[in-house]
Amino acid sequence: MSDNSRSAYESAKGRAGTFLTDALGAAVVMIVMLGVMWAVEVVDFTMNGSLDREFGIVGWVPSGLLGIFFAPFLHVGFEHLMANSLPLLILGFLAALRGLGRFFTASLLIIVIGGIGTWFTSPDTVTVGASGLVFGYFGYVLARGIFDRRVLDIVIGIGVAIAYYSILWGLLPNHEGISWQGHLFGLVGGIIAAWLLRRKREVL
Repeated sequence: MSDNSRSAYESAKGRAGTFLTDALGAAVVMIVMLGVMWAVEVVDFTMNGSLDREFGIVGWVPSGLLGIFFAPFLHVGFEHLMANSLPLLILGFLAALRGLGRFFTASLLIIVIGGIGTWFTSPDTVTVGASGLVFGYFGYVLARGIFDRRVLDIVIGIGVAIAYYSILWGLLPNHEGISWQGHLFGLVGGIIAAWLLRRKREVL
């Protein structure tokens, strides 16, 4: 094997190792996140849903702003949580593949932007659930492929668009009891996060 071939092989091996490490980290983080949500829901069930009322986002109520950071981990029953679990696991895993540092920053941006938008547009309403994160990760993964222009990110973005395009119906205010505001501003938060965390290109 020539030096050039050996160097190319070692480089490819290193990239594969990094990808596998990132994938493992992403999987662990999402499993832990979902585990926390399920544990919280068990506690909330034993308390007759009082956590939802106390720590949800309460629109136009100043104290309700605290719910921005808690609401994504609260759900109105196990059925609500089950509906969010699989898409959150898949989209969150794909969002975390490019590194956990960027993922945690993106998650915080999605939670804050989505939460503030929901608070402003949902007067006297208690909003809980991880669907804002689901829409946020959806927007983040799609926009990351556009902004970063990496082949893998573009392929992942196209795959996500094909597999999950139907969730965009959740942006319409046509289902009573479902926060389209949380969906919309979560999506906006994901796109903004992808823009802010995009790969910086060298200026020649």
